[in-house]
Amino acid sequence: MTSQKHDAEEMTLMCMKCSLPLEMGKIGISYLGNTFPVDLPRCPGCGQAYVREDLALGKMAEVEKLLEDK
Repeated sequence: MTSQKHDAEEMTLMCMKCSLPLEMGKIGISYLGNTFPVDLPRCPGCGQAYVREDLALGKMAEVEKLLEDK
């Protein structure tokens, strides 16, 4: 998946596999047996989700650490 624009407010993400624009949708993210519903851009064709780097290295990393410390 690629970003055609780097402006965060007007970013259009496209699925490289399906050539469809990504749409916001709820997906389940699982880690250590826990599943969390999250709204992320996803392909309406194949269902592949896009996770921004800042989200993966920020909030998601924090949640992973909290779950590991349990």
